[in-house]
Amino acid sequence: MSNCLPCHVLAASTVHCICSSHCSTDVDKYLVEQKEVDLNLRDKWDSTPLYYACLCGHEELVAYMLKNGARCEANTFDGERCLYGALNNEIRNLLKSYNVVSSKMMRRDLYEEFLRRLLERGLYEDVTFHVHGESFPAHKCILSARCHYFAELFRTRWMGRRDIHLRHQLVYPFAFKSLLQYIYTGQMETLIENIDDCKRLAKQCKMSKLLKEIDEKYKRLQSFESTKPGVTITTLLVESPLESISLQYDLGKLADLALPQELSKFVQGELPFEPEHAPVYADIVFNVQGYHFLCHKVFFCGRSDYFKALLIDHFGETDMSSDNLPIVNINGVSANIFSRVMFYMYQESCELTEDTVYDVLCCADLYLLPGLKRQCANCISKYISVDNVVQILLTSRLFVLPRLEDQCAEFIANNLDEVLRKQEFQEIVISDANEIKGRQETDSIGIIDDIRFHITSFVQTYSEMEEANERLRQIDDLLEELDLEG
Repeated sequence: MSNCLPCHVLAASTVHCICSSHCSTDVDKYLVEQKEVDLNLRDKWDSTPLYYACLCGHEELVAYMLKNGARCEANTFDGERCLYGALNNEIRNLLKSYNVVSSKMMRRDLYEEFLRRLLERGLYEDVTFHVHGESFPAHKCILSARCHYFAELFRTRWMGRRDIHLRHQLVYPFAFKSLLQYIYTGQMETLIENIDDCKRLAKQCKMSKLLKEIDEKYKRLQSFESTKPGVTITTLLVESPLESISLQYDLGKLADLALPQELSKFVQGELPFEPEHAPVYADIVFNVQGYHFLCHKVFFCGRSDYFKALLIDHFGETDMSSDNLPIVNINGVSANIFSRVMFYMYQESCELTEDTVYDVLCCADLYLLPGLKRQCANCISKYISVDNVVQILLTSRLFVLPRLEDQCAEFIANNLDEVLRKQEFQEIVISDANEIKGRQETDSIGIIDDIRFHITSFVQTYSEMEEANERLRQIDDLLEELDLEG
C-alpha cells in the first residue's frame, strides 16, 4: 500500500484511523475546525492521530496538527514515539522544530491553560510559600479544594498566615513547584532524576492518586525505552486522561459553596467539603436579585475580561458584607442564570437546558466567555428540528458560532425536502445573495454553498451519488425560482 493519510474521527472517545491513498488534509481541517475533534485522543493502542500521520509520512498533515495543538514535547513518551516512528527525516525535523509546543498552550480558551498561567504569573494570590530561597504565590481556595492536606493545615497550623516558610531539608523547590503544577492543572512535568523527591513530597501531602499516576507513567516509559534501542527519555509528564473531570470536579466544590444557601441543592453535611473545611476564602460578593454569591476574583478576573474590567475598576463600592467583603451588584440577569455562569467559571461546565441555554448564551456573550458560548452551542445543536433550524442558524450567526452554523447547514442538507420551501429559509438565501458585492464567477451564496458541501461530502457509492445529484437539482430549481445565481 502507498503512503496514506489517516483521517481520524471521534467515536466514544476513541480514535479510529481510516486510511486512504486519496484523502485530503481539508477533511482533517474540517474535523478539527468545524467538528472540534481533539487532536490528542488515543485509541486502544495508546496511539494518537499525530503518531499515525508521522508513521504514514504525511508531512503536510503533521505540520497542520502541530500548529493546532498536537502533543510533541521533546524527551517525553509521545514526543519520542512520534520521532521514532516518523517515516522520513523531513518529518523528524518538523517534529523537532515544534518540540517546545504543547497542546495545553495551543488550544483556545483551555481551562487548564488558564490555571497554568494563574500558577506561573500569580493573580489575587492570598498565600505565598517560601522554599529554600524560592517563592511560590498560591491560592488557598484552590489548594484546599484539590488537597485535603492543605485544607487541614490552612484550618489549623497555617490559619491566617499569608507567608509560609517550608524549611525541611528534604522539601526541594523543584519538587514543590511540580506538586503545585499538578494541583493547579492536573498534570506534572519533572526530570526523571527528580521522581523520588516528587514522590516523597506527594506522600507527605497524602496525594495517593498522584503517587499512583507517577508509578504507572514511569513503568510505561521504562517499557518503551526497553523496546527502542537508542531512545532515552529524560522527562516524565504525568497528566490525567482527556476525558477526566477530576480537576473540574474538585474546583466545582468552590462553586457549590459559593451558592447562596437559598439556592443550594446541598444541605449541611452533604457538601463536597467536610463541614470543618467549609471556609472558601472568598474575596468578592456578587449581589444578584438580592442573593449573595461568595466568589473569588481570581476565577472571574482570570477568565473574563468583562469581570476583570468590572472588578479592577470598581472603586465606588460602598456596601460591605458581614465578612467585610466588597459587594458588587450584577444587574440584568437572574440568580438562576448567574449561578450557571458561576459554575462555568470554576469548573468549565454548567447545567444547560432548552429553557435556559439562550439566556446563558446571552450572558456568555456579554461576559466575553467564548468557551461557554461553545458549550451553549453544543447544547442548542441537540434541539435542532425542522421547525427551528432557520432560527438557530440566525442565532449562530448573531453570536458567531461557526460550528453550530455548520450543524444547521448539515441538518438542512439531510432534511432538504422539508426545509427548502420554508419562507424563512428562502429569505436567508436571498439575504446571503444580496450580501455579495462585485460578484465574480466563483462567488456563491453562503448558505447554499454550505449545504452543497454536506450533500457532496463523503459520497462513496453510486446510489449515494444519484441521491446527491437529485438534491443538488432541487437547490438549483429553488435558485432559478428566486432568480438567483449560486
